[in-house]
Amino acid sequence: MYGFEIVQNLEKIGEDIQKDELKYHSKRVMVSKEFSFDAAHHLHCYDGKCKNLHGHTYRVVFGISGYVDEIGLMMDFGDIKEIWKEDIEVHLDHRYVNQTLPKMNTTAENMVVWIFEQMAGAIEERPKLSKDQGARVEFVRLFETQTSYAEARREWMDLD
Repeated sequence: MYGFEIVQNLEKIGEDIQKDELKYHSKRVMVSKEFSFDAAHHLHCYDGKCKNLHGHTYRVVFGISGYVDEIGLMMDFGDIKEIWKEDIEVHLDHRYVNQTLPKMNTTAENMVVWIFEQMAGAIEERPKLSKDQGARVEFVRLFETQTSYAEARREWMDLD
């Protein structure tokens, strides 16, 4: 019934689908994007091997929710990447984060809240996303290793 088929005719706006049909729903949805970065750090007042300078290949996952626009798009994945590259990654990737982040012990628990705040602030500065579409950060998950992560969630951040 649904076998392999070579598409002969691409759907055309105005002929096969109308612009007012592009938006399928008015529900809040969440998009997610993942990035990785390499950074060095050490922990203060900690009696374990992490008190020594060492590095990680971190993974960070963002969950951002909002309402779709008139063409059915909530947030372009490229916009998330742009915010990551311009506002956040520059402080983290191939950096000694004890020097590039605000004064804090550079635990995953502290870093994930800082990353959450940076993404939330950058979205707030983009009125089309924050006002028109209600875009907001729902969660940020920061993996320090393949199996260990810290997470910050909107409901825990005392926002709104």
